[in-house]
Amino acid sequence: MPGYTINDIRNIAFVGHGGAGKTSLCEALLHVTGVTNRLGSVMDKTSHLDTDEEEKERGCSIESHVLNVTHNDRHINIVDTPGAPDFIGPAIASLAAVETAVVVVHAGAGIEVNTRRMRDQAKNHGLARAIVVNRIDADNVRLDELLKSLQEGFCAEVTPINLPADGGKSVVDCLANEAGDTDFASVAEVHTNIVERVVECDDDLMNKYLEEGEVSADEVKKHLAKAVAKGTIVPVLFTNARGNVGIKELLDFIALGCPSPVVGKQRVLVMAGEEKPVAAEGPFCGLVFRLAVDNKSNLKYSFIRGLGGSLKSDASLMASGERKGARPGHLLKFQGNDHKDVDAGIAGDIFAVAKMDLHCGDTVFSESNDGKIPMIKLPMPMFSLAVEPKNRGDEAKIGDAVRRFTDIDPCFKTMHDAQTHELVISGVGDLHLRVILSKMLRQFKVDVSTKPPKIPYRETITSKAEGHYRHKKQTGGAGQFGEVYLRIEPLERGSDPTMEWGWDIFGGSIPGQFEGAIKKGVVELIGQGAIAGFPIQDVKVSVYDGKHHPVDSKEVAFKTAGKYAFRDAVQKAKPVLLEPIVDIEVTVPSENVGDITGDLAQRRGRPSGQDMLAGNLTLIKAQVPLAKVADYHSRLSSITGGKGSYALELSHYEQVPSNEAQQIIAQHKPKKADDE
Repeated sequence: MPGYTINDIRNIAFVGHGGAGKTSLCEALLHVTGVTNRLGSVMDKTSHLDTDEEEKERGCSIESHVLNVTHNDRHINIVDTPGAPDFIGPAIASLAAVETAVVVVHAGAGIEVNTRRMRDQAKNHGLARAIVVNRIDADNVRLDELLKSLQEGFCAEVTPINLPADGGKSVVDCLANEAGDTDFASVAEVHTNIVERVVECDDDLMNKYLEEGEVSADEVKKHLAKAVAKGTIVPVLFTNARGNVGIKELLDFIALGCPSPVVGKQRVLVMAGEEKPVAAEGPFCGLVFRLAVDNKSNLKYSFIRGLGGSLKSDASLMASGERKGARPGHLLKFQGNDHKDVDAGIAGDIFAVAKMDLHCGDTVFSESNDGKIPMIKLPMPMFSLAVEPKNRGDEAKIGDAVRRFTDIDPCFKTMHDAQTHELVISGVGDLHLRVILSKMLRQFKVDVSTKPPKIPYRETITSKAEGHYRHKKQTGGAGQFGEVYLRIEPLERGSDPTMEWGWDIFGGSIPGQFEGAIKKGVVELIGQGAIAGFPIQDVKVSVYDGKHHPVDSKEVAFKTAGKYAFRDAVQKAKPVLLEPIVDIEVTVPSENVGDITGDLAQRRGRPSGQDMLAGNLTLIKAQVPLAKVADYHSRLSSITGGKGSYALELSHYEQVPSNEAQQIIAQHKPKKADDE
């Protein structure tokens, strides 16, 4: 067993916008605690964390990285996450493994798109939050104004724990001190504010403070982690990672003020619709939150957050619902890309196993169990490209490559378009897919050509209808016969599941053995579409009558009959085309606001609000059809001179305007089915 307990563990994730210095902070923490003998640098390509060639070339994190340090007898697990909006998937997934999200803000840039998104994700997931204002040595920074914007834009509970001094060359601890010289604000006032925020987390402590007018410093320290966990205080710390300013103070705060797995967010196990707490003692239970593959050894690593019990290397490990497990062989603690064996993984800790067929979001156990830990919702891939190899014979290599990436990246999806026979890859955004294609070339020596983005339209129905199809084929000898009558009706938009199935056959007009074949035919058409080649959603299907032949009826016959009876019904049920509507947040210089809002209006965008940000920037919020912003990166860059940024997230599906729908439907050329 490790030399620490669950009470000694602190799990944190550094999140925020790209360029804020999250990786630099992690490098500084590794160096200050003696884990590394040199300070790694992203700019100099000497980082201990961003070691992938793609990350070195782009100068930013692409994947999340796990590291750990020890400080003041606390074992601190840290997840360093990417900051680019296209790589928000790994950042969100990391929140499933921690109790505290540390939002890192660039002192010069202020609150940016991903700063807000990750702050909201952490809050909605019930995590404790802290803020680190990094790069306080940047030119022309106004830290007092930035702090005010954080308090106004985030919440009133935002409270400094320390303050910059000596022109950003040092910091003053306002928790331990009631006086001192700082670059702005009063240490005494900030100290009082900290105390008042902390006492709010405990009724007895609050009553004592109201009656006596003060509480001891030890009592404040004792309750600080509880206050952070409850959100009565959202601490702010100031740092300059490259200059080693505020790093030890940050470590002190993490050890003292970040909640342990016992105090922080408690995960629950869902079994048969009921929620149960995860027992700290007993059989092991954990959650897989990250996957990675070593490019040299091709070993797949699954990163697990232990939630209950403990796991040894010779124990069995299995995913929820499985009855037979496998021995992990080795339990590993990672330090960036380096790792070492440990003898056990305990509740509250983060560790990894190798060579196991696990997936992001899997709940794992040491004994058979059907329960699941709910995984935080990840972004849906909304940007797609059709790809094909530039060289003949590379089809197999492409298959191997996409299997590798879909296996480890839950936000990367692939499909073969049945209509065009194209391989379609989908990701969070253009940069996400370009990085994967670059890795495909670098690691698998496969170069591909791409076609314009494909928009994930959907089809649905707007009224009830009935469909019928008789499939009869006689080719000399045994023939094929199957006849199906079914009815359909629309479900609520965005239903889950997207199709409901009903088997209303009475009297044996169709033997029950053919239900699966009919449903298979219906599901096949749902994937192919009935009017424009896009998947059908939000429909209820009920088979109510039909005929069979004692000799000629076969599964293939009823599959075909079910498929085309369903198509007949859909074409009668006033089908419509749906388009994805996305929430877009655009951050631009304030002088470009008019041009941007006008451009979004031309794209059928509906504004939903604006926020003024530090640095003469404005955040514009709107809803817009995804099809209208497929080329938005180049347009935004043109309008703002490269100073704008944006982020997309799926909101819902809406009906496509009739004139545009007709054009899309007209482009559809269904292939002639072999079984028709």
